[in-house]
Amino acid sequence: MSENKDPQKFVYDFTEGNKDLKDLLGGKGANLAEMTNLGLPVPPGFTITTEACKVYLDSGEAPTALRDEVSAHLAALEERMGKRLGQADDPLLVSVRSGAKFSMPGMMDTVLNIGLSDASVAGLATQSGDERFAWDSYRRLIQMFGKTVLGVDGDLFEEALEAAKSAKKVSVDTDLAAADLQKLVKRFKKIVEAEAGRAFPQDAREQMDLAINAVFDSWNTDRAKLYRRQERIPGDLGTAVNVCSMVFGNLGPDSGTGVAFTRDPASGHQGVYGDYLQNAQGEDVVAGIRNTVPLAELESIDKKSYDQLMQIMRTLETHYKDLCDIEFTIERGQLWMLQTRVGKRTAGAAFRIATQLVDQGLIDEAEALQRVNGAQLAQLMFPRFDDDAVTELLGRGIAASPGAAVGKAVFDSYTAIKWSRSGEKVILIRRETNPDDLEGMIAAEGILTSRGGKTSHAAVVARGMGKTCVCGAEDLEVDTKRRRMTVGGRVVEEGDLVSIDGSTGKVYLGEVPVVPSPVVEYFEGRMHAGADDADELVAAVHRIMAYADRMRRLRVRANADNAEDALRARRFGAQGIGLCRTEHMFLGERREMVEKLILADTDDERENALAALLPLQKADFIELFESMDGLPVTVRLLDPPLHEFLPDITELSVRVALAESRKDANENDLRLLQAVHKLHEQNPMLGLRGVRLGLVIPGLFAMQVRAIAEAAAQRKNAKGDPRPEIMIPLVGTVQELEIVREEADRVIAEVQAATGTNLKLTIGTMIELPRAALTAGQIAEAAQFFSFGTNDLTQTVWGFSRDDVEASFFTAYLEKGIFGVSPFETIDKDGVGALVRSAAEAGRATRPDLKLGVCGEHGGDPESVHFFHEVGLDYVSCSPFRIPVARLEAGRAAAQSRGSDSR
Repeated sequence: MSENKDPQKFVYDFTEGNKDLKDLLGGKGANLAEMTNLGLPVPPGFTITTEACKVYLDSGEAPTALRDEVSAHLAALEERMGKRLGQADDPLLVSVRSGAKFSMPGMMDTVLNIGLSDASVAGLATQSGDERFAWDSYRRLIQMFGKTVLGVDGDLFEEALEAAKSAKKVSVDTDLAAADLQKLVKRFKKIVEAEAGRAFPQDAREQMDLAINAVFDSWNTDRAKLYRRQERIPGDLGTAVNVCSMVFGNLGPDSGTGVAFTRDPASGHQGVYGDYLQNAQGEDVVAGIRNTVPLAELESIDKKSYDQLMQIMRTLETHYKDLCDIEFTIERGQLWMLQTRVGKRTAGAAFRIATQLVDQGLIDEAEALQRVNGAQLAQLMFPRFDDDAVTELLGRGIAASPGAAVGKAVFDSYTAIKWSRSGEKVILIRRETNPDDLEGMIAAEGILTSRGGKTSHAAVVARGMGKTCVCGAEDLEVDTKRRRMTVGGRVVEEGDLVSIDGSTGKVYLGEVPVVPSPVVEYFEGRMHAGADDADELVAAVHRIMAYADRMRRLRVRANADNAEDALRARRFGAQGIGLCRTEHMFLGERREMVEKLILADTDDERENALAALLPLQKADFIELFESMDGLPVTVRLLDPPLHEFLPDITELSVRVALAESRKDANENDLRLLQAVHKLHEQNPMLGLRGVRLGLVIPGLFAMQVRAIAEAAAQRKNAKGDPRPEIMIPLVGTVQELEIVREEADRVIAEVQAATGTNLKLTIGTMIELPRAALTAGQIAEAAQFFSFGTNDLTQTVWGFSRDDVEASFFTAYLEKGIFGVSPFETIDKDGVGALVRSAAEAGRATRPDLKLGVCGEHGGDPESVHFFHEVGLDYVSCSPFRIPVARLEAGRAAAQSRGSDSR
């Protein structure tokens, strides 16, 4: 035991907590306490706090005070139940279950029936009047304890169980008699002794203490750490442990266990949803080992318990104001509530439920925005299978998590991971999944199981990850050892293409073509809300987006380089262009003109090259300003190194060498090769690019500014409303910006005089170098706006070359926990974010009306959008398809801020 210097309470009775103590009691413990407070039928018990877990994980030992606190609460529990843990004649049995703040389904450990032993199993048989039940409970304890606490390979127990069923010529374990289970217990104990090097413990308190430590240890298993990385759950929270008096669903046909949802977690529709299994314990349902019956059938099996459950479900949904996921057990006609939590749901269900709860008056619009997120909206924008395609249907299961997934069939997680890493898309096919399959589930495009239902491990985890999943496809005979699946007379071998539809539960052979999502068609203006399911989803998305647009402060612009992208962005709700990359206008047929500019030896040659480019640039800008009429368009002047417009140095060298060997060398190729060598840099991304180009190549930026100004003047004279903003890239010092701006102001004045227009062009800069961020106060003297180029700022702050590091060592950094997520995907708040924050503050201290935006890829990342709202930027800019996500997250950020302010 480790010494705890600060005395604190480590154990809480279920009567002492509430739902707001999730940090301390974990989600499960807090909600058990809340249900107890509501007067619902919860078996008595107590919760060991996350603080105790943290002490254990830090020191390797439980806090000194913990044993005494557990003893005191156990004594109180024994007093209340009128029996002692593990006593021989009528034993008190308990479960030991994990329960972190955030739900991590199946990732951590649970042990049921603690307190059974060779001495007490007979007492349980006598007390229950059911010898078979007693031995079944004992074999379950040894199996779970052996695997979870002692680290015995779970397959050894499964194989022994299968052998017992085979010997009796039965297919389900409920057909095994008491004598068969008694033999199985002996076999299980031998497995434990052989594999663990010790006998199964007969002392009930030792069982409980070891199980508590095992739950603590399960916080840091590989699968738990992988799940936390996947779901971005902090690693320092620890888990609580819930010790609960056992109630039994395996006492016969008047007993059972189930999982219920107050609404359909797949669609969001109201109704009776869940699974029930007679004569079973809880893990049988979640593991998907036996196929369940729909919850609605409980009404005909046990009307009294069914009616009571429906009332409790209504109570919980009204109390939590959300979809609730409920675990329950019926023991000889008595209903007991074992768990409730806000349920995981699909993306479509999240949007439907949020609007339904608004309509019911349970939540307001601001809260509705907190019930959905950008990742879910992005998922709804994925393509779906074409209903009109010619398909070969293999079978049908339960639609557990929607989406359209196509890939090669694989039958174990190792192969899924291996093939995925080599670039193959795979579908993981299993009889049922278990927590050890998590890494394979992440690697796969979708998951298909032949057993289990909507509440099985595969379904719950897939929904949480937004992964397509079909469960309980009973017609599919999955043979993992032979790596094949049989459906009727058809055999699907490993490597064969299959397609699964998580919205319908259908499984197809081969690749099924996909069509655009109805949500994308809505954003494109090709679909409106109607009566069918897809239209109903679109209606929910439409309402949530309206809530977000009304609430958000951040404006959302697009990164777009041509009129087509600009028009699409505008349909998606863009409020301007935050980044137009002019270098994209110099590709294709225009590359030769840039070559002439680079090869120019005289002022006349250079001016001629620029004069040829001017009308082309002007035409590009006219189209862009027309498509974004009335909205701001930020045009970035030429940024990349000039060598990017020239042929590859190796390719050109070979071409010239071959030509010289044939004595027919091309003069232009020779000049090009000289230019390529002259411009070659060891690190071109930190070399002659951005503002440095404008200062070194006379007339380059002036030509671009003239093209922008003339296009704006022409558009304005045509009664348009152009609003161009000129952005100077890669500025590191205010002197660079002052020189370029002086030239730009001169050119704009000339165009205004020549065209008789008054152009309101603003000139600003990208902040993408650490020095620019650190001297932002000075740079703001010459800049009318800042746009944070967070892609390059991340590279230069971290010292990363993005093209190299993501392939070379980012995977290792993510696995080791150095990154929770790539800093190129989500803004690094502590490093890059600190520079953004300080630059914004310094810039506005110099120029209070300084407009601030961001145009890196972070502008469309949900978590980053919240940060940009917090630091006071005016807008974010992202690719057209990410605009709806950015709009939603900007609204969520504003709603969250208002909620925090009101508290």
